Amino acid sequence: MRIFLVEDDINVIKLLERIIRDRQLGDVVGYATDGTTGLRELQALQPDLALVDLLMPGMDGISLVQNLKESHPDIQCIMLSQVNTKDMIAKAYEKGVEFYINKPINAIEVESVIKKVRERSEMKETLDQIRKVFGSGMQETRTLPVIENPDEADGRCVKEIMHRIGIIGEAGSNDIIWLVQRLINEGKSMVDYSVKDLCVLISEHPKSAEQRLRRTAQVGLVNLANLGIEDYMNEDFVEYSNSLYSFEQVKKEMDHIRGKNDKGGSVSLKKFFEGLIYYCEE
Repeated sequence: MRIFLVEDDINVIKLLERIIRDRQLGDVVGYATDGTTGLRELQALQPDLALVDLLMPGMDGISLVQNLKESHPDIQCIMLSQVNTKDMIAKAYEKGVEFYINKPINAIEVESVIKKVRERSEMKETLDQIRKVFGSGMQETRTLPVIENPDEADGRCVKEIMHRIGIIGEAGSNDIIWLVQRLINEGKSMVDYSVKDLCVLISEHPKSAEQRLRRTAQVGLVNLANLGIEDYMNEDFVEYSNSLYSFEQVKKEMDHIRGKNDKGGSVSLKKFFEGLIYYCEE
């Protein structure tokens, strides 16, 4: 992974370089000590990941990320800051930040966050390759072979995630567990099947099945939104609000709960299942 650093404190840059090198997290391809230079260098070098300080001369980190995402949306961004107010963190996530690291810099946290970003990036690359090879030429399949020996570890993984987002007891929870196990057992993903195809597998009334799945996933989104309102740095909120769901939609739900919007966030079942499969295949 090619990493670029934008930070106005040269001592922090040296510390990050040492952490990244010693823990073999990637290659630092350059750095800048102000936002304006940082944006220019990022657009020229196009690294995989940028670690960006929030408060810098020339251009602040949030403005840098916003401008960078407009021209190079695939560059992943991690925000570094001593400021950790909920409004500031929310604004950073809205502009495209993947994760938020608090200063002073902690080596374990830096390693953990960069590894998470790298894993997501690798998953996306894999899915993109599958789409390129098979996407346009594949015909939809209406049935799947019956699973004779589902992996119990997959079931435990799904249950753990569902427990953490508060949906393990919902009406569609057993359907979700069964579907994820089946897809993993068959080596399939949401690239191979539409939501409608999966609903046919679990019910003779696929529309009702889809509503049941969607309602269950929606409860998870609402629960995460409430976690974010209570604590923006909550581990489950940070982990799942941008992997099982779209953070934009989670933020929309948060604003709805606060009374700022008339309408809450919505769920993409394809993204929801893709996220569950990714976590359980690890």
